[in-house]
Amino acid sequence: MRRKLVAGNWKMHGLKAQLGEVEAIAAAAAANPGVDVALCVPFTLIEPAVAVAGALPIGAQDVHEADKGAHTGCVSAAMLRDCGATLTIVGHSERRADQHETSHDAWAKAAAARRLGLRVILCCGETEAEHDAGRAERIVQSQIEKSLPESAHGDWLTLAYEPRWAIGTGKTPTLEEIASMHAIARAKLRTMVGDAADGIRILYGGSVTGANAADILAVDNVDGALVGGASLTAEKFVPIIEAAASLS
Repeated sequence: MRRKLVAGNWKMHGLKAQLGEVEAIAAAAAANPGVDVALCVPFTLIEPAVAVAGALPIGAQDVHEADKGAHTGCVSAAMLRDCGATLTIVGHSERRADQHETSHDAWAKAAAARRLGLRVILCCGETEAEHDAGRAERIVQSQIEKSLPESAHGDWLTLAYEPRWAIGTGKTPTLEEIASMHAIARAKLRTMVGDAADGIRILYGGSVTGANAADILAVDNVDGALVGGASLTAEKFVPIIEAAASLS
């Protein structure tokens, strides 16, 4: 039985003035021990967030593939650990689109994080044009194949399926579509890592809210959620945590 994981992605939001939200979310996580919760905040907030988060894991939203070097503006896995981060997102669709990152980049970053002992949330998902053209299955399978690092295991790796057209738009796939894509992702993992695939959590991401979380999280092979805008405040994020806890 895979424990549900609800991970928040604050993206480019959050100043020290919002640390009270981190404290409130941490309190809610402690009150719902049947579900795992994590927050991935901007680099500038990692250390301050760790200071107020208690047992709530704090993570980053990206990491560089090199351990150190002449990479202006980049942050290494060692730097993340030094700030207190315990995990990082890699391959997020916004970085694939805006920073033109490839699946190979995601693979290299996941491997770098693993070398330094960070847990990884590896993202995959199709664009609206790819979805409308009936290519979603092929795109997601290809991204997993090219992004998944060696020795992938549920102890340190989580996969997140995010249809790009649902992120921040208020649109969500049908529950049947979510079930189908998560089953496809699970099957692809099995072809690559065998039985270890059954221990790898697959999160759904894309306009998850307190109103739809319970239905989405009850779908087969949906092991939690990667939450964007709704994770910025405890008021919106806690109902998602509670929905996950109700299914544990």
